Amino acid sequence: MAELLKHRFSKTFVGALAAAIARAEPHFDAAGFQRAVLGAGWPRLELKQRMRRISETLHRFLPGDYPRQLAVLCRIAPAFSGLEAMSFPDFVAEYGLDDFARSVAALELFTPYSSSEFAVRPFIVRHGDRMLAEIARWARHPDQHVRRLASEGARPRLPWAMALPRFKEDPRPLLPILEALRSDPSEYVRRSVANNLNDIGKDHPDLLRQIAGRWHGQSRETDRLLQHACRTLLKRGDQRALRLFGHDDAVPVVVGAFKLGAQRIPIGSDLAFAFTVRAARDTKARIEYAIDFVKSDGGTRRKVFQIGVKALTSGTALSIARKHRFRDFTTRKHYPGRHTITIVVNGVARADRAVRLVAG
Repeated sequence: MAELLKHRFSKTFVGALAAAIARAEPHFDAAGFQRAVLGAGWPRLELKQRMRRISETLHRFLPGDYPRQLAVLCRIAPAFSGLEAMSFPDFVAEYGLDDFARSVAALELFTPYSSSEFAVRPFIVRHGDRMLAEIARWARHPDQHVRRLASEGARPRLPWAMALPRFKEDPRPLLPILEALRSDPSEYVRRSVANNLNDIGKDHPDLLRQIAGRWHGQSRETDRLLQHACRTLLKRGDQRALRLFGHDDAVPVVVGAFKLGAQRIPIGSDLAFAFTVRAARDTKARIEYAIDFVKSDGGTRRKVFQIGVKALTSGTALSIARKHRFRDFTTRKHYPGRHTITIVVNGVARADRAVRLVAG
């Protein structure tokens, strides 16, 4: 089993952090800091709780006021990277909101070592246009990590982060920033632009369609960005978005020989299924399958899974076989009941079958 992400905030990391601070700040109680972080129910804390415990304990044990404490963290930051290093920007978000210039400079410094995408959001909420001007500056930064922060940190609906109601309501202030980054030489940055646009499209689908229509066809990289940006619209079967990428719902398509490997399986098992797709004329087909998952209250919620984009030749049947894992994991729990599996081609449901999940 893969290691839980929260375990990255480990005793080893806390010890290394304490040692680094002690070298930079002789009045720091390294042993006391470690005891305070790792005590009082530490094993039960989840990822963000562990990160916040570290931030709060840093504030307790680092000598001096916020500027002096932050200066120590800025000196040692290059020695840390990855998820654990998000403790540094989290400290800024928790204690630096009233020290704008110093804090924003620190977030810019920290983000190449990990990411300041969560920490910047309270500054957007508190400081509004002033923070937006800083984000626009970040979009022109020579470091790709800082340019990505300009897009990722301002996403209206960044997962696991506080929402940005201002941009959910009116995302237009973000558009010049996304425009500046859409042709960025870094795919890492362009992918973030796509994520931001996908967030925008959830609340303003017409605006996303307009942007996609303007940008489409300008370069292969931008078209790939737009494909990812429109993923929610495409999964919803939005025909305007589908046609933009060459998927014609008017082409007659038949799904045949749709078979499930079983009609009844225990939760935790895999379900194999297979089908054929045949089109009346040559076409580019977006092929997906949707599952109506049973919820805890007995209702259902549909989730769409992409199989791929396939070139269909007139009159020739394309055979497809897949396997779906009905296993619980962090973001999905399965419940017993009738689950419907639907084959979707170019946004249109073509055939469905049902499988009954039972307690394992």
